[in-house]
Amino acid sequence: MGGLKARMQFDLLSLHPEMCMGPLSHSILGRARAAGHIDVNVHDLRDWAEGKHRQVDDTPYGGGSGMVMRVDVVDRGVQALRAPESHVILMDPVGAPFTQETASRLSKKQHLILVCGHYEGIDARVRSHLVDEVISVGDYVLTGGELPALIIVDAVARLLPGVLGNPESHVQESFAAGLLEAPHFTRPRVYRDWPVPDVLLSGHHQKIAEWRHEQSMSLTLALRPDLLRETPDNEE
Repeated sequence: MGGLKARMQFDLLSLHPEMCMGPLSHSILGRARAAGHIDVNVHDLRDWAEGKHRQVDDTPYGGGSGMVMRVDVVDRGVQALRAPESHVILMDPVGAPFTQETASRLSKKQHLILVCGHYEGIDARVRSHLVDEVISVGDYVLTGGELPALIIVDAVARLLPGVLGNPESHVQESFAAGLLEAPHFTRPRVYRDWPVPDVLLSGHHQKIAEWRHEQSMSLTLALRPDLLRETPDNEE
């Protein structure tokens, strides 16, 4: 069993599956799929719509602008993909904020089903009865849930064994320890009178580690002081 590759399954339910295939086919996600570390499938919700026109939306009860995605169509799609180990997520602006902690928690799951909303909204019964949690990627409104779903796939997949070339890569990144990541530098050593900090050229690993921690603290204090308030080490 030790020789088997880690594998996690993602299933995206979307009205525009073609939006998702490009990002899933290239770079780290593309290589992870090819290597068998993750399995990602994108499904057209219209496959579970009925009638000649395969209608997936309708006008909202009570009036209002726009169209609302139908609960029965989403239900059939979810039930066709759901297994005992499945965890179903609805992408919706009213959901809980997506954080690195959320990504870490979801990376422990075996199977994620991501429901991408669209149009004016999605029937509230989807949120109440068909999914395990609702997630938002930020306090803004997008045209659909495809991009948020891809964000979740990317953030979760890169935490899985074998996906990143260096297994330690994500440990020192921004938000992994509750702080923003220290700045990085590479060649040329001096460019337009902008030198690389001397400490990074010293070869003194302890001093470099101390400098990076100080930089992380300074950046976080200047740009995201809210993260410092949330860090356990800063709690009284």
